[in-house]
Formats: sequence, structure tokens, C-alpha cells
Amino acid sequence: MKARLAGLWRSMPLRLALLLVLLFTIVSLLSLAASYAVTQRSFEQAIRADLAQDMAGFRAAPGASALARLVEAESRETDPNRLILSYIGPNGRIYGNGAIARDNEGYHIVSIGAARAQYDGVYLTLTDTLYGGLLTIARSRAEITALREVFINILLVSLLPTVLIALSGGLILARRSKRHVEVIRGTLDRLTTGDLTARVAPGARWSDDLLRIGEAVNQMARAQETSVAALRQVSLDIAHDLKTPIQRVSVHLDDLDRAEATGENRTEPLARARAELDGIAAIFQSLLQLAQVEQGDARAHFTPVDLTALCRTMVELYEPAAGEQGKRLICTLPKTPAHVTGDRALLGQMIANLIENALRHSGDAEAVDISLEQAAGQVTLSVADGGPGIPAQDRDKVLQRLYRLDRSRGTPGHGLGLALVDGVVKLHRARLELIDNAPGLRVVVTFER
Repeated sequence: MKARLAGLWRSMPLRLALLLVLLFTIVSLLSLAASYAVTQRSFEQAIRADLAQDMAGFRAAPGASALARLVEAESRETDPNRLILSYIGPNGRIYGNGAIARDNEGYHIVSIGAARAQYDGVYLTLTDTLYGGLLTIARSRAEITALREVFINILLVSLLPTVLIALSGGLILARRSKRHVEVIRGTLDRLTTGDLTARVAPGARWSDDLLRIGEAVNQMARAQETSVAALRQVSLDIAHDLKTPIQRVSVHLDDLDRAEATGENRTEPLARARAELDGIAAIFQSLLQLAQVEQGDARAHFTPVDLTALCRTMVELYEPAAGEQGKRLICTLPKTPAHVTGDRALLGQMIANLIENALRHSGDAEAVDISLEQAAGQVTLSVADGGPGIPAQDRDKVLQRLYRLDRSRGTPGHGLGLALVDGVVKLHRARLELIDNAPGLRVVVTFER
């Protein structure tokens, strides 16, 4: 129980609630204090104004005797706890309902009646010399004293319950938020222990920030699950596709060993073994290059690349190989540069893979078409052949690593050409389409500028 309370106390929602309550309390106290000070000053000013008005009324008396009678008359009609009138005439006699006395403790107002009782309370006074005598008017500050009690009651009745309610609400919200955070933490614990199917299941009362965090965790989990699944699939594909070449290398090495023992020519089995090893090395090199592309690190070094010049260079590079196969590369390029932002080496590798793939699978067709077009905000690269093409149901599969159609098993290649093309296209945020060329396949890559 103590651990739960300690965890709740350390939770951010409760601390934020306490901070807001403290801020609200300070602002409320300052507001009440300012209101009390302004109201008190207003009351004192009103009392002083009344004293000045009373004094002006008594100054209107024509003489000392008339002033004494007026003071006596007003005193009989006035509550001494509210108003004290004291006039010391020229003859030393005191008129009114009180007199001001002084001792070691300060000034006091006492009754001039028979009891000579002292009046309690605090008064504001105004004194003036009139007709050879001294007139003192004192008004009680009881209203100002009562004002303090009123503000204290306001503090107790309104502020304290509000603070308690706010604290209770903060505690409830903190507990609810802690439960939501525990859901996310539990999902992360399951993910770290290897359960990649774990997902955050948000509730109906989740706040927007926790919903975004939960969705981010789910997105991360999906990406991790996809990566692990892809890695597992790649491992299986590598094991499947490399098993036969490795076995052939073993056979060639056996032939080489037998040729060495019998004195036969070792050149042919050695050449075959080297060719198989070169093919295996090419597969791993392509896989490494594809992994580097998918990491996206090259995006930080993107520069403007002229696809027109790059396509022309790659076509010139592959024209001799096409001629040896009895095929032609038909290149249709714009007369003006077609610039895109990207990595020149990777874009060149992409074009090379497309041309090699078209030459390899063009069948009896004599030509491979390479074209580049510019439109509003787009550059479109197209490589088309007249071979057997790819069935519609297999067009997504050929973009996977090491995937090869059944009819392509006997042709050179390792099933990574189009996978690398797809990786480069995604890295450049372009769009890749495999379209039926009737006959053959047309690969279209569209770059947004």
C-alpha cells in the first residue's frame, strides 16, 4: 500500500495537480488580500469623510454655549459605541458622551456618566479648536474590524473547500492516468521480453497525449514485428537460395580434389567453384547494399541529380552487353536536364538493375525501351521489355528479397535486382509501378519534385 501511495505521489499528473492547486491558492490569497486592502481603505476614507462632515456641521454653531448644547443634544441621540462626541468648553467643563483620557498604555475613551466606564473598540478621531474649547469627534472602526471577519469567512467557506475539491480531483485524475500509464508500461514490458504481438489497447477516457504515445508504441511494435519477420524471411530465403550454390561448390571442390589425385585438368572444376563463390559473394553484397539503402542514411547526402544525363550514361554502358545478346536499347530522353534530389550512385544502380532485369527477361524480343519524361512537378522513368512479363499476382512478390519466379530459376540472377530497385525508390520517396507491357513488363518510377 505504501509503495502504491509513493508511486502515486511521484506521478506527474498528481504533481501537476498540486502545482495548479498551489498556484490557484496563491492567486486567490493575493486577490483576497488586495480586495481586503482596497475595501478597508475605502471604509476608512468613508469614515474620515463622515468625521469631516460632522465637524463642518458643528462649526456652524454661533458660539461656545450653542456648540455645547448641540453636542449634548447629539450625544443623547447617538450610540457611543458608534460615535463619541466630546467638547471641552472654555470653562473646562466636558460636554458629550465621552472623554479622552491618557495613561501609560495610550489613549482611552471613557464615559462621562456616573459609571465612568471605558468604551471598548478602536475609533478614528478628528479634533479641532472651536470658540476657545476643544471639540473631538470619534467614529468606531467596528465596520472595518467586521470586514476582516467577513474576508476570513470567505476564505474558509470558498477557498478551502475549493482547494480540497481540487486536490481530490487531482488525486482521482492521477490514479486514472497512472492506470493508463501502467497499460503502456505493461505493453513495453511484453515487447522487451520478446512478445512482438503486444499492443496498447487505449480506453474511451484516454487523453490525447496518452493516445498519441500509445499509437507511437503500437507503430514501433508493428515496425519491429515487421522487421523481425522480414529478417526471419530473409534468413530462410538465404538458407534456401544458397544451399544449392554451396552444394555445387562442394561438388566442384570434390571434382578438383579428384582431378588433383588423378592428374587430370584442374582448370575447369576450379573455374566452376570460383564462379559459384562469386555468385554467393554477389548475393551477400547485394543484401548488404539493400540493407544500407533501407536504413535511409544516404538521404542526408542528397544532391540534385540530372536523370537525363544519368540515363544516357547507363545506356551507353550497357549497349555493348545488349549487342552481344542481339538486342537493342532504345532510349528516349528529353533534351533538357531532368533534375531530381537524390543519391547519384544509388539512382545509377537502380537504372542499371532495371536494364539488366529487362535484358535478362526480355526473351526473344529484340529491344528494351528506356524513356524519361517530365511533367508538372514530376519526372517519370520507364523501362520496358517484350518478354513474358510478370503475372499480376506475383508483382508484389518479385519486390521481396531473393524471390524468383519458377520460370526464372534457370536464368542467371539471385532475385535481388527489383528488391534493390524498390529500396532505392522508397529511399527517394518516389513511386514504383509494375505494369503489363503486353507483351512484357514495363517498370515505371515516378519522382515528385
